[in-house]
Order: sequence, then C-alpha cells, then structure tokens
Amino acid sequence: MSIALRAPMSLEEFLAWEERQEFDGFEPVATTGGTSDHSAIERNLIFSLTGRLRGKPCQPYTSNLKIFVAGSIRCPDAFVVCSPIPRGTLVVTEPVVVFEVLSPSTASTDIGVKNEEYRDTPSVKRYVMLAQDRQLATVFTRVGDDWVGHIVSGDAILGMPEIGIDVPLAGLYERVSFDQTAEPDVQATVRL
Repeated sequence: MSIALRAPMSLEEFLAWEERQEFDGFEPVATTGGTSDHSAIERNLIFSLTGRLRGKPCQPYTSNLKIFVAGSIRCPDAFVVCSPIPRGTLVVTEPVVVFEVLSPSTASTDIGVKNEEYRDTPSVKRYVMLAQDRQLATVFTRVGDDWVGHIVSGDAILGMPEIGIDVPLAGLYERVSFDQTAEPDVQATVRL
C-alpha cells in the first residue's frame, strides 16, 4: 500500500490558497480559473462598469474581493457596491449588483444556490448571470418582496437603475466568438 505524503503548508501558502476560496456556509469551496471567453467577458464587464460609474458613489469590484451573502462567502466575477469600503477590507457585506459569468463547472451553483443566497441578501437588488456561449444574460431583480427573473439577449440594453447606469449587452461580448460549428481541440487551446 502506498500513502501519499503531503509537505506541510506554510502560512504564506495557506493565505494564497485561502484567497482563491469561497465558503458555502459549511466548508471551503475551491474556485478555479476560467476560459479565455470567460476572462474576456469579465474584462469587458469591468471596463463597462468602471467607465459608466466614474464619478458616482457606486463602484465595481472583481473576484479579488469577497462578499458575504446569506451566511456564505462568495467571489463573484464582478459586483457593485454603493457604500464606502474601508481600506484593507477583505469581505464586503452590502453588494448591490452581482455578476457571474456562467461556466459549465459552476453554472448549477450560480443558477441555484448562489441565486438563492443573493435573493436572501437584502442589499442585493440585481443578479446578472452572463452566458459564455451566446450573447445572453439571465437577470434577477428585486421587485418589492419578489425576486423576478428575465432574459436579456442580442442587442438589448442591460438597465441597472439601482446603480444609475445602462450597459449595452453587446459591449460585454466584444471580441468573444460564438462559433458553434467547430469542436474545440483541447490541446490547441492550451497556451503556456
């Protein structure tokens, strides 16, 4: 019988590992990298939000900063906060708009569990899930006591009155290809 031995983890290694984790209320959940399309959508999203929110009280943040929602710690792809965040903050407690770029490995959690957590967090007024395989967003919005979902696609405008901006959906998908005819070659997509 062979037993794999692990080298002890240093404090620095632990902190680096911990920065990439979410907490679902029970245990750490590993977060991983995404595809080039995922990264492009996230980049376009942050660029669009930053430009439109410049000079306003609401500000966008990326997954480098965590949010506390309904007892869980999450690292959404992007989110907007409208209250001041003290310097050195690691976890934000009052996100207003939350964005996730859907990936095959995390879509069921984003659509189900996280959607419920965002719904159950009063500060969250809007939750936007962006597809990677087509120009489409599933949007949940707080309307009174209801959490209402709808689809935005094509050349539609993603209206976000709670943060005072509108974003053309097409701009979030700039330089993202939706070629459905070719099967991806895994070896060809790996870039070192």
